[in-house]
Amino acid sequence: MPEVSVTLEVGNDGVAVIAISNPPVNALAIQIITGLKEKFDEAVRRNDVKAIVLTGKGGRFSGGFDINVFEKVHKTGDVSLVPDVSVELVVNTIEDCKKPVVAAVKGLALGGGLELALGCHARIATPRTQLGLPELTLGVIPGFGGTQRLPRLVGLSKAVEMMLLSKAIMSEEGKKLGLIDAIVASEELLKASRLWALDIADRRKPWIRSLHRTDKIGPLSEARYELKIARQQARKTAPNMPQHQACLDVIEEGIVHGGYSGVLKEAKVFKELVLSDTSKGLVHVFFAQRATSKVPNVTDVGLKPRHVKKVAVIGGGLMGSGIATALLLSNIYVVLKEVNSEYLLKGIRTIEANVRDLVKKGKLTQDKAEKTLSMLKGVLDYSDFKEVDMVIEAVIESVPLKQKIFSEIEKACPAHCILATNTSTIDLNLVGKKTSSEDRIVGAHFFSPAHVMPLLEIVRTKKTSAQVILDLMAVGKIIKKVPVVVGNCTGFAVNRTFFPYSQGAHILVNLGVDVFRIDRAIRSFGLPIGPFQLQDLAGYGVFIATAKEFVNAFPDRTFQTPLIELLVKSGRNGKNNGKGYYIYEKGSTPKPDPSVLPIIEESRRLTNMMPGGKPVSVTDQEIVEMILFPVVNEACRVLDEGIVVRASDLDIASVLGMSFPSYRGGIVFWADAVGPNHVYTSLKKWSELYGNFYKPSRFLEERVARGIPLSAPASSSPGSKSRL
Repeated sequence: MPEVSVTLEVGNDGVAVIAISNPPVNALAIQIITGLKEKFDEAVRRNDVKAIVLTGKGGRFSGGFDINVFEKVHKTGDVSLVPDVSVELVVNTIEDCKKPVVAAVKGLALGGGLELALGCHARIATPRTQLGLPELTLGVIPGFGGTQRLPRLVGLSKAVEMMLLSKAIMSEEGKKLGLIDAIVASEELLKASRLWALDIADRRKPWIRSLHRTDKIGPLSEARYELKIARQQARKTAPNMPQHQACLDVIEEGIVHGGYSGVLKEAKVFKELVLSDTSKGLVHVFFAQRATSKVPNVTDVGLKPRHVKKVAVIGGGLMGSGIATALLLSNIYVVLKEVNSEYLLKGIRTIEANVRDLVKKGKLTQDKAEKTLSMLKGVLDYSDFKEVDMVIEAVIESVPLKQKIFSEIEKACPAHCILATNTSTIDLNLVGKKTSSEDRIVGAHFFSPAHVMPLLEIVRTKKTSAQVILDLMAVGKIIKKVPVVVGNCTGFAVNRTFFPYSQGAHILVNLGVDVFRIDRAIRSFGLPIGPFQLQDLAGYGVFIATAKEFVNAFPDRTFQTPLIELLVKSGRNGKNNGKGYYIYEKGSTPKPDPSVLPIIEESRRLTNMMPGGKPVSVTDQEIVEMILFPVVNEACRVLDEGIVVRASDLDIASVLGMSFPSYRGGIVFWADAVGPNHVYTSLKKWSELYGNFYKPSRFLEERVARGIPLSAPASSSPGSKSRL
């Protein structure tokens, strides 16, 4: 294990270099914070020390406070585990130090790392060093004085932008803004920082305590107006996240009552936010994402991923072209195959449009775009497949077609080639039934649009080899996806868990609840769009096809609505033809379409579900629960069957694949927070009123009876089985 330490070395020039070492990012663990205090006290006491340089070992200054401490606080509820760094270390020890302190910043200074540097009397950085305060992404605010010092160094509007958007800047921009005093080459960093510290000690350079500066804050009335606008903006963009408003309140405290008063309020609010549900959810998601890279019997058996240089993609439609784009952007050669020239040209044009769009948004240079597209080759047969390392089939959801393709590619590809399918619902055993290479067959389920959505569901059968899974996990990381390994069943983990989502919404509509009210309630809960607008965007054909798969697989617990068929008959297909539940016109936001209401009435008449012909009376919270509790119920079945390695895999998959709000921690975490007992009793009540769709699962019933959280490991439940 690499050593976690803080060292002090005094040179002949009288400068003490205090260095943090906690690889890989020099996180500020409790041990490091204690060590910093001790080494600073020693440097101040020593007569041979004139000045101090603070730096980090191993090419990085510091990536910030150790997030493991937050996890411990959440498990124990003991906020005293968070040390009082802000006043004790940053104000009293560093900023008010009797000897000048210069931060020598290399690689990155993020969160608490940047806040340590802000407390120093000058900051020297290397080129392209990343600087930022991303604490709001974890449900808290900067807690080591960042809310006070950053506005005083870069100005209020830039500081608010950096904190509220968790937006890092490079040292070059930091120099222009006044956050960085000088930029020097990496090999000159320590020498330049030592000289700067001595210049301050000898009064050749100013001794600046950033907490006392006011020159960049501007008049109080202007600052207050700016914060008011920021509050309004945050209410729109982060309506359910308290840390944004809290951050602005703390900034204002410092502007009105002075920096030290602001630091005291910041420390108090930071500790309150650490215990908030938002922080618990966001920290859980952070660790859940990390955990996906550990898969028993795959990542722990000494295998190494093989290099994948060239991938063939079969099908240039929406999914195929998106997958090809993601591969190309990460320097992987792509062979795109289609059935005829017309479809092939269309697929290539879609890829070109995806890449051009990134150039337009400033995310890609023109040179890189040209290089990216030069790595693409379009083909109409399998002759180029003899040198590919992986094939990803992305054609329509048809079992006979997929079986035909897989028997063909087995013959056309080299023996080491991974044979992957992007199917979202079809059982992989069916896909590979007509091959003799079932150990190479794996699901690579991307989410649409494939070059944008971050989740990659890796689906394994009982025969898929560990090497193939490891290789695909490696490719997933190369193309900047989060790979989650899941078992094989209809819909796999994510679509299987969420199939009741739209069905629950349809039950509510047929019970008389307004379509647009349902969408509003779900948006208020935190999903980006409601279930009916989602159906409009996906197209009704997709809804009908996937619903059919789930009805066949789980006939005892599905709800079939006549509404979609009625919409199609009336000439609607959602956004595809501009008419659905909403009206879609170019250049304007979708608007509810009142002409859809008679069609909805016809659906209600056919289902005859409204008690006494009257609409059911429900609150917005009940709307959310009647849609999402059946999802939790299905998640319980997925956990019971061992479709995922751990409950947190389902949480991160729901956040990244279904846009479940990250601050609620994912579907299982949220259910545990709401209370499994409340979920169970609600489902039981609705199942008595509306039938089997709401019937609580055996797993949920068991967990509630035994008082065990839904997220507890599978071994906590008797009779649980695994597909992994």
